[in-house]
Amino acid sequence: MLSNDLDTTYGLTDDELTERFKESIRIDNEIRKIKGAPIAKYDAVLHKAYLEYPDGRREYVGQ
Repeated sequence: MLSNDLDTTYGLTDDELTERFKESIRIDNEIRKIKGAPIAKYDAVLHKAYLEYPDGRREYVGQ
């Protein structure tokens, strides 16, 4: 297996980095809710991106 400096940075595994990334996104979404800002999401059924506002309203973006 090939290795580079990024693979050994801080001794974190790929799984741990993935979990930390997911948690950072969750925290950012909570902050956005508190501030009343929309959260970007994706509707897998309609295959469209949308903004979800704290009141639950969805605004689909793009064409």
